[in-house]
Amino acid sequence: MSNDYLLTIDNGTQSVRALLFDPRGHLVDKAQVSISSYQSPEPGWVENDPEAFWQALCQACQHLWANTSVPKSAVRGVVITTQRATVINLDRDGKPLRPAIIWMDQRRAEQTRSLPWWWNIAFKAIGMSDVLKHFQREAECNWIAQHQPDIWARTHKYLLLSGYLNYRFTGRYVDSTGSQVGYIPFDYKQGRWAATHDWKWNALPITPDMLPELVAPGTVIGQVDAKVAAETGIPVGTPIIAGAADKACEVIGAGCLTPEIACLSYGTAATINTTTPRYVEATPFIPPYQAAIPGHYNTEIQITRGFWMVSWFKEQFGLHEQLEAEQLGVSPESLFDKLVGAVPPGSLGLMLQPFWNPGIKVPGPEAKGAVIGFGDAHTRAHLYRAIIEGLTYALREGKERIEKRSGTAISRVRVSGGGSQSDAAMQITANVFNLPSERPHLYETSGLGGAIIASVGLGLHHDFASAIREMTRIGQVFEPQPEHAYTYEQLYTRVYQRMYQRLQPLYEDIRDITGYPSQA
Repeated sequence: MSNDYLLTIDNGTQSVRALLFDPRGHLVDKAQVSISSYQSPEPGWVENDPEAFWQALCQACQHLWANTSVPKSAVRGVVITTQRATVINLDRDGKPLRPAIIWMDQRRAEQTRSLPWWWNIAFKAIGMSDVLKHFQREAECNWIAQHQPDIWARTHKYLLLSGYLNYRFTGRYVDSTGSQVGYIPFDYKQGRWAATHDWKWNALPITPDMLPELVAPGTVIGQVDAKVAAETGIPVGTPIIAGAADKACEVIGAGCLTPEIACLSYGTAATINTTTPRYVEATPFIPPYQAAIPGHYNTEIQITRGFWMVSWFKEQFGLHEQLEAEQLGVSPESLFDKLVGAVPPGSLGLMLQPFWNPGIKVPGPEAKGAVIGFGDAHTRAHLYRAIIEGLTYALREGKERIEKRSGTAISRVRVSGGGSQSDAAMQITANVFNLPSERPHLYETSGLGGAIIASVGLGLHHDFASAIREMTRIGQVFEPQPEHAYTYEQLYTRVYQRMYQRLQPLYEDIRDITGYPSQA
């Protein structure tokens, strides 16, 4: 096993990475290719040519082979993890009919399909009629069917990005149950396509034959053929293993195997997840996702505009630090950490509610972001710290919802994603949660999670528990600081927890007056 290696291809939102791991969880080599091909033909739209994803993947692999000492013959298998909820329409020849619609895309279907009367009564009885309408309007397939009916009529397969890349590798329409996140007719409890009587078939124009075969994470779904080998440099015959979505991989890559360990992901979207063998709806009637471990679930709560807000701040207010970083030859992030350090915990009462994007249930579709508590002492630095604190408050609120619904107390917090590289963010997390904040031993946790899946699928480890034990470790730990934890406790319980309820009627009035965010 010492000479075996696993290749994870991690197709995120910002880049594609080819990552070589050994069975002990060491990242041996990596190559990264930025994705710069996104297009926005209309405001709020985000698209990409599916071929551009494949070409970036091939480039990342070829760059890896050009710079690693690991022989290709030592690679035991390949696993793919991708961004979630990005959809692709293919014709009968397996060719894309239109650009992929990316998960960040904000177009909405204007009309919704009618459901049988009994489903309408059922949704009304549980107070979920608005959620049903939201589901239908958000569904990319409904928009395509309404606005591009000729394309929808020619759609032979409707795939997530993971399914498309699996198809490019294997020639099979097959995808992992752990990758199914999006507006699709999936049964999250059973881990299969919805039953024929399920309401989702009425809410969406998708038919069962348009969907890929589903398999469990770790299933060998094919082998590299000569054509793929020529494009990627991966040897002919190398097994391809079904992976899982990037967030699901991140959870196990951070070592979060049991429900008392929470995995916080500080990425473009910020999430809190636990792994549990029980089906637990952290928000009533909103299902948990299938985990990267077969037979398990991720009780995810998401802040859609998570550490995207940090990027927003840098773009809007961070020119000084970016210019200074260039002069000093350091990363802008290090200077932003200094901004945080210049402000006391609690940001002198500047409180931020991070709902820059509306939600489905909690927060609801009327939600907006808010900042309260401004005074003449506040500066850019206070706003920057308030952003990080507000995101952390929202994730703590998610933690408490998960604990209440699951009956299991969360006693450990592990943080991954780009934001986890900030010591300031890690210390704020420890203080807001009043729990030790643990950073995994490496940054590439989603890639490592993919390697864990591959190692189990190929028999290098006999089960997920042993693979996670052998391949994940805790790096730096940030302990709560009692005096600051007390300040955050007071601000969280006496201010943050009351903000949404108090502001919600105003958000509804704003939507009625301005039409934003749109209900259509």
